[in-house]
Amino acid sequence: MGKIAKKKILVIDDEPQIRKFLRISLGAHGHAVLEAATAGEAVALATDEAPDLIILDLSLPDLDGHEALSRLRDCCRAAIIVLTVRTGEADKIEALDRGADDYVTKPFGIAELMSRIEIALHHRAAAGHAPNREFRTADLVVDLETHRVTRGGRDVPLTNREFETLRLLIRHAGKVLTYQQILREVWGPAHIHETQYLRVHMGKLRNKLEPEPTRPHFIITEPAVGYRFKPADGS
Repeated sequence: MGKIAKKKILVIDDEPQIRKFLRISLGAHGHAVLEAATAGEAVALATDEAPDLIILDLSLPDLDGHEALSRLRDCCRAAIIVLTVRTGEADKIEALDRGADDYVTKPFGIAELMSRIEIALHHRAAAGHAPNREFRTADLVVDLETHRVTRGGRDVPLTNREFETLRLLIRHAGKVLTYQQILREVWGPAHIHETQYLRVHMGKLRNKLEPEPTRPHFIITEPAVGYRFKPADGS
């Protein structure tokens, strides 16, 4: 994964010490940092400044963090990383469902956060240049128009639903998709609670695509949350 150029990052947190730490740390990596302590300030800055990435705390004084996330997603196309003390699966799933690119819990290490920032920026850049026809990673080739999939030059037969699942994961490569997002997009809204069936479905897809299905390289499980597609370059 190549290095990301220096970007404009909006930090939203009501704790001045956290904002200062991030301002110094991100600035040391060459990024330009904007700051907001409330959701109202954040939406105004995001609208006016068009940041490349947003780091959002869910505990804000003027608005629930999930609602703030939805408003930010509506007003700008920035990558959004939630940075919060909330560790519950429900909070993580809701944040991802509302459009967050990643979810990091406090306390956190700056090295981990910088890695997550780089991945989120790569994902957003790739989303703006989604493959129109052919996707390649390692020895896996997916023709998004003809639905032909090959691995190591050999055809991999997929059912229509398996292919639609794979295409969805590829178009969001690097981003975590929740169980509900996948079920809603591939099966329809009436099936969003059929997570056990989705696990079986993913197992079959891995058996067809992965060199070692029990140690997957491409379709990665995010425990209790969902799946993400990890290209061979690690993004």
